[in-house]
Amino acid sequence: MLSYQHGFHAGNRADVLKHAVLHAILSAAAKECPNTLYVETHSGRGRYDLDGAQATKGGEAQDGVLSLLEDGAPKPLRPWLDLVKQRGRGDYPGSPALAQQLLPSSSRMIFFEKHPTEHKELVKALGTDPRLQVKHADGYSGALKLAPRSSERMICFVDPSYETSRDIDALALWTPKALKRWPKGTLILWLPLFKDGREIEFGEYLTELDDCFVAGARWPMDPLDEGALEGSAIVAYRAPAAAREASLNIASALQSWWVR
Repeated sequence: MLSYQHGFHAGNRADVLKHAVLHAILSAAAKECPNTLYVETHSGRGRYDLDGAQATKGGEAQDGVLSLLEDGAPKPLRPWLDLVKQRGRGDYPGSPALAQQLLPSSSRMIFFEKHPTEHKELVKALGTDPRLQVKHADGYSGALKLAPRSSERMICFVDPSYETSRDIDALALWTPKALKRWPKGTLILWLPLFKDGREIEFGEYLTELDDCFVAGARWPMDPLDEGALEGSAIVAYRAPAAAREASLNIASALQSWWVR
């Protein structure tokens, strides 16, 4: 699908869990191994202006990252939020910008983005960093052509739009291939939690494929809210041991924060 642009949802509640957990995993990985091949299959535009036209149209960041910045956040969220504060509201970091800032100078990064506008903005956002490549191509097929060097740790982050059921079907077919392709690699999947529970069977399937942890949280729904989402989760395979506890603490803290 080429209609989705994440700028309209940047900094929302789903982003909060996704980016805070990704921050924890990448921070732990950077300490464990200085040489990393980091890949994203659906990169978006990398950076977002939370005061810009897209983000303010739906105002989703107000209930997400902005509420945490304004009201004082739970302790497990602070390492990620400190980074967000440093950058300011006009430069909210998406996952590519998080990786660019957190991973060591010896790392390699390859970002795939199929949407032409998002790809153009991603190239602009990431600048001339010699560690990275930005590819205007399908991330699923492109990623599977890659392999880490002997000294590198492979990390792949997958964050599709889930606009239709085909997105779940595609990820269900791709994930076993990726786990086999990178038998020692870390694979990180973002999973939306829907009001109708359509992701439950898929989530159970994912947890049976290999060793992983799931960090997820749901928020209370307004009966008048017509949105489909009521939560967000990260499924992480073979992630650094230090990231597991931090990620679960983030999810637990957000669950409590949202229902307070």
